Amino acid sequence: MSALFTVIENGITMVFDLQDRARLLHFSALPFDAKTLGHNADELSRFNLVEVNISGLDKPLERHGAGFTATAPGYTLRYRQHQDTRNVDGRKLVFTLFDMHTAAEVEVHYQFYTRLSLLRSWSVIRNQGNAPFTVEYLSSFVINGIEKESAKNWGDNFSLHIPHNSWTRELQWRQYTFDELGFMPCIQKGLQRSSKPLHYTNTGAWSSKEYLPMGYLEDKHTGAGLFWQIEHNGSWHWEIGDQANHLYLQIGGPNEFYHHWFKHLRPGDEFSSVPVAVGVTQSGFTDAIATLTQYRRRTRRINDDNQRLGVIFNDYMNCLFGDPTTAKLLPLIDAAAEAGAEYFCIDCGWYDKGEWWNGVGQWLPSAERFPEGIQYVIGYIREKGLIPGLWLELEVMGVKSPKLPETDDSWFFMRHGKRVFDRSRYQLDFTCPAVLRHADEVIDRLVTEYGVGYIKMDYNIEPGIGTEQYADSVGDGLLKHNRAYLAWLDAVFARYPQLIIENCGSGGLRMDYALLSRCSIQSTSDQEDYLKYATIAANAPTAVTPEQAAIWSYPLRDDDEQAVIFNQVSAMLLRIHQSGHLAELSEQGFHQVQDAIRYYKTLRQQLKTALPFWPLGLSSFTDEWVALGMQAEDGKVWLAVWRREGTQESCALPLTGLQGKVVQGYPSTMQHTTTWDNDVLTVTMPPRSAAIFEIMH
Repeated sequence: MSALFTVIENGITMVFDLQDRARLLHFSALPFDAKTLGHNADELSRFNLVEVNISGLDKPLERHGAGFTATAPGYTLRYRQHQDTRNVDGRKLVFTLFDMHTAAEVEVHYQFYTRLSLLRSWSVIRNQGNAPFTVEYLSSFVINGIEKESAKNWGDNFSLHIPHNSWTRELQWRQYTFDELGFMPCIQKGLQRSSKPLHYTNTGAWSSKEYLPMGYLEDKHTGAGLFWQIEHNGSWHWEIGDQANHLYLQIGGPNEFYHHWFKHLRPGDEFSSVPVAVGVTQSGFTDAIATLTQYRRRTRRINDDNQRLGVIFNDYMNCLFGDPTTAKLLPLIDAAAEAGAEYFCIDCGWYDKGEWWNGVGQWLPSAERFPEGIQYVIGYIREKGLIPGLWLELEVMGVKSPKLPETDDSWFFMRHGKRVFDRSRYQLDFTCPAVLRHADEVIDRLVTEYGVGYIKMDYNIEPGIGTEQYADSVGDGLLKHNRAYLAWLDAVFARYPQLIIENCGSGGLRMDYALLSRCSIQSTSDQEDYLKYATIAANAPTAVTPEQAAIWSYPLRDDDEQAVIFNQVSAMLLRIHQSGHLAELSEQGFHQVQDAIRYYKTLRQQLKTALPFWPLGLSSFTDEWVALGMQAEDGKVWLAVWRREGTQESCALPLTGLQGKVVQGYPSTMQHTTTWDNDVLTVTMPPRSAAIFEIMH
């Protein structure tokens, strides 16, 4: 280790060995101690900057099971040079490596962000030779030795926080020990090694259908934590495994083993991995999410919506449920405007007179639903002072769509010579020029002809591993489509910078910061039970900035006042996604909706820079009490507290360092009891109740 290069930036310490191999020896909030590396030559050889597999290469080093260790030419890459520069975001490091046998050149990029203990990382591989080769795997970020500062019995020290995600069960974080995951120290002939990495992966275009593309690892022995998010709207993979007495973390996009992805590179070709963000902390999970929240705000598209935090009314959830007509919409528009909404979005069904599921794709309004024309309803929305919106699902075409005769197979995902479909819909391929023209025509018509300013962009199918058309592999086809769709979104926003697009995937099944760096709003769930939705709302800031997280509030016609309040509280520290039959609520219930929206408008300008915290920890559906806090830059705190059903009349909320005057901000019609005892706030309220409290200390 005669050529160590140490980088200390924004609380991150990175140590590189630039002798021959260019190894990353350390990435942590902790200082570097060379003694923790070990002295075995095999151990020291495994600290690669990048892992890459090219077809046909031997892997003489130990590689058992499904983990990406001892990749080739990952272990033969040699250091050429590095650049150390600064740009508008912060410091930037680029390391260039080269393999003599394949003539593969790999760049490893690390972009820092000023004052944030986090970096964005990705890799670029180029074919600098005279013969083609095939890439089967390319990491976006690798760090080995994540256990080296821990105690020797590291198996007892680590907790891995996994964000489970599913339709109507989004944002369900769970914490596991390595032992609970079947991953513990096992020394054989002096080496820690196994065939079982802890691997979490997504295959397909619903990027968060099973897990959010992120994670958090904490070592209770040192208090140090690692956290990450994968910024991709398709297939991704991360794993923690063991090799040669050390544990490693690898993060990246699609690969051949899990996603049927490989890429042929001809001489002169290059390929870039998907970007990932990786950070460090010594202050726990809440600090990690605070860092991610600030990073997400800094790297997303600048737009007015995330500055204004407009109140959305959407006619779908526990309301029209995809059956809009002029007669049904007009009283809802009146009620939404009176309640204080600022956007009114007509959800699905506006383009077909009857059962519309398998006929989508032409995106022309139904004359039966709108005898006067949809422009009449949209004009009525504008007359009421609201921005009008429509629902779209542009990436699909129904098997009975009237648009189908104008298409051919080149428009669609294809596998084994057949069109790929799911739930009676074909998957469109956004690498096809005809598809892009079709998508542009639809957007242009909605914006310029109909006067739409808001689009709810939904996505309700899963096309699986990808398409064989225009691609080296089906996984390559999916990746090309994913990236083409993002480029198309960029072009739409370039043409219409004021257009608001909500990202939706059957609720929260495509919740990633490839899309959310562009779209200003994220649908969080299709959950119809308002009691369960409190958990989704409370956990939403882990995955989405508060000002992008659309939370349904949908009081029912016959709800009592307390139920209406519970609904409204769920959305009031995030983005109000109002629904429900507002025109048919009781007078008391409607006044509660009005009061909630009026109160929200007094705090939303501070919410857009506030940071979340969880006095009771992250929520589960079984919790009787749920709490979410938001702390503003000036120190003021808003606290949402929900009590579902159960026997615990009071709840003690640990609020270390926040003791001060407590005021109930909402509701104003019924007061709940609060008492301080040192740094603990105790709240008493009846079942099915909720409130927003303000704390100024």
